[in-house]
Amino acid sequence: MSEMIRVTLPDGSAREVARGTTPADIAAAIGPGLAKAALAARVDGEVRDIMRPLEADTNLALITAKDEADALELARHDFAHVLAEAVQKLHPGTQITFGPATDDGFYYDVMAPANRGPFTEDDLPAIEEAMREIIRADKPLRREVVARDDLIKTWKDAGESFKAEWAAELPEGEELTVYWSGDDWMDMCRGPHLASTGKLDPAAFKLMRVAGAYWRGDQNNAQLTRIYGTGWLNKKQLDAHLLRLEEAAKRDHRKLGGEMDLFHLQQEAHGSVFWHPHGFTIWRQLESYMRRAIDDAGYREVKTPQVMDAHQWEQSGHWGKYRENMFVIPDEVPNTEDEGPVISGDADWMALKPMNCPAHVLIFRQGIKSYRDLPLRLFEHGCCHRNEPHGALHGLMRVRQFTQDDAHIFCREDQIVQEVQDFCALADRVYKDFGFTYSIKLALRPEKRFGSDADWDKAENELRDAVVKAGLATEEYGWEELPGEGAFYAPKLEWHLTDAIGRTWQVGTIQSDRVLPERLDASYIGEDGGKHRPVMLHRAIFGSYERFIGILIEHYAGRFPVWLAPVQAVVATIVSDADGYANSVAEKLKAAGIRVETDLRNEKINYKVREHSLAKIPHLLVVGNREAEEGKVAIRTLGSEGQRIMSVDEAIAMLVAEATPPDLRG
Repeated sequence: MSEMIRVTLPDGSAREVARGTTPADIAAAIGPGLAKAALAARVDGEVRDIMRPLEADTNLALITAKDEADALELARHDFAHVLAEAVQKLHPGTQITFGPATDDGFYYDVMAPANRGPFTEDDLPAIEEAMREIIRADKPLRREVVARDDLIKTWKDAGESFKAEWAAELPEGEELTVYWSGDDWMDMCRGPHLASTGKLDPAAFKLMRVAGAYWRGDQNNAQLTRIYGTGWLNKKQLDAHLLRLEEAAKRDHRKLGGEMDLFHLQQEAHGSVFWHPHGFTIWRQLESYMRRAIDDAGYREVKTPQVMDAHQWEQSGHWGKYRENMFVIPDEVPNTEDEGPVISGDADWMALKPMNCPAHVLIFRQGIKSYRDLPLRLFEHGCCHRNEPHGALHGLMRVRQFTQDDAHIFCREDQIVQEVQDFCALADRVYKDFGFTYSIKLALRPEKRFGSDADWDKAENELRDAVVKAGLATEEYGWEELPGEGAFYAPKLEWHLTDAIGRTWQVGTIQSDRVLPERLDASYIGEDGGKHRPVMLHRAIFGSYERFIGILIEHYAGRFPVWLAPVQAVVATIVSDADGYANSVAEKLKAAGIRVETDLRNEKINYKVREHSLAKIPHLLVVGNREAEEGKVAIRTLGSEGQRIMSVDEAIAMLVAEATPPDLRG
C-alpha cells in the first residue's frame, strides 16, 4: 500500500492522498470544472507544474486563470519556449540561449544558423504560424531531472554551445531540469510550466520586434537576435494591450515633444535635454507649484555643489556601491599641449553628484543642532548626473542629467511616523492636482545592504505604521510590500501613478535612513545633553522634472490643463482688417497673466483652427470685423465642438480661472 501524505487546501480542509499524487489528480477529484480550469499549483507557497508529484505533507492551492498574475507568468514563460521551438523547427541549426517572461510578454535570444543572416521582422509571421501549430498540437510539457555531465554532452552533441557553457557553470549540487515539449524538443529550465502547449490560446500572442543582444549581456561576446513577443491569456486581453500600445504611440512624449516644440535631444549631449521655450514654460510652472507646496509644508530650500571630492563619496558609501554610475573628474588642470596625455593620471578624483543627500548632510552638520531644531526639512531643486549606458537612455524617461524635487528631513526617532504621514498627505494632494490615481508600496531590505537588522526592523515598521495611520494601507490604494526592493541604505515607500490609459509609473518615494547620518557623522544635542544621530528621510514627489514632464505629456496626450499649457490661448484673425483688434485683445490677456500669442497670417480660418488644434492650444479666440465692432471673441476650445461667443471681459475671466494653478484656487 502506498504511503499516504496530507494535503491541506486553502479553505482549511485536508485530504489524505498517496505519495506521488499530482495537483492535477486532486483537481480532478474535486470536480471536472476545476480539473479543466487548473493551470498549475502553489505548493507551500512555491508555484509548480500541475503534473509534478507531491512527495510530502503540503499546503496546496490550485492556480486558475482567475489568479491572473501567476497565470500570465506561466503563459508567457510557455510562449517563450514555444517561440524557441518554432524558430528551431523552421531554421535547423539555430542556437537557443534564454527566454524569460516580461511584464507584458516574453522574449528569446537566439543565434541564427551559419547559412543565413540574423533574424529580422520579416521572419516573424512565419515564426508566429509555426508557434500556433505547436500550440494546436497540444504537446505535453514534461519535467525531467538530468545529470549535469549528461546534459552538457547533450547540448554539445546538438551544437548548442551557449547552453553547454551555461550548464557547466551552474553550481555543483544544483538539481538540473529540462522540459520536454512532446518527445521531440526540450530546453533547460527550472520551470514551472503549464501541462501542455494546448493550454495556451493560439490567438493570444503576437511577435512584436527583433533587436540585437549579446550573449550574457557582454558586448565582447557573440551577438544574438532577441525576438520580442507579447502574450496574454486570451485574445480579448491581447487586443486590449495592442490598443493600449497604439494609444501609447500617439502619446509618445518624444513625438509630441517635437511636434509641440517642447524639447529635443541630440548626440552631442547624450542623455541631456535641450529645453525649448515652450517646454521650459512647463518646467517653470511645475517648479513654482512645487515651491509653493514645500514652503507651505515647512521646508527650507538650499543649493549644493555639482562636483564633490571622491573622499566624500567614499565616506557616504556611494563610491563603492555606485561608482559605475558616476561621472568622475580628475582634480587637475588638463594639459593644453598638443602632445602628451590630456590628464596625468596622478590627480585625486572628484565626481559629479549623482544624488543630493550627502551634500544635505554637510549642510546639517554646519553649526550645532539641538533636538529643538528638529525636524529640519532641507529641499533642493537638485541637478544630478548619472552615467547611464547609451543604450539605456530613453527620451525624458531615462536621462543622464536630471533635476530632482529632492528633500531630506532630519528628525528624531519620535518624529518619524508623523513626518512620513505628513509627506503622504502632501504627495496625495500633489498627485490629485495633476489628475493621477496611485498605489503605494513598501520596498523592504535587499540582500546586500548597510546597517543592522535591528535598524532595518525599526525603519520598515515606521514606514508601515505611517501608511496605516494615514489610511493608505488598503486595497483601494494597492498597498503591497515588496521584499528585497529597498535601497542599500534604507527601506522606502513608493508611489505608483496610474495614467490616463492605465499604465503605471513609479514616481515618488520616501526612505527612512539611519545609515548615512552614521557614515557622515551627523548628530544633534538631545534633551539629555548628549549627542544623538538624527534619522534622515529622503523624499521626492515628482522624482525628476524630466521624467515627470515626460509622464505628463503622455498622460495628457499633449493636451495640458490650461494652467500648465505653454501657450494658453491664441487670438486668430479671420480678416486682416481685424489685426489691430486682435492685438488689443492679446494685450489685455497678457495684462491678466495669460500666456497668449496672435495669429495674423493671411490664411483661411479653418487652416488656422486645424493647425492650432494639432499644436494642442487650449483656447483659440477667433476675431473678425463683427467681433471687433461688438467687442467680442468667438472661442473654440480644444476637444469641444462649435464655438462660444463672449465679451472680451468674459473671456478673460474664464481664462484666468482656468489658468489658476489648482493649489491657488478657492
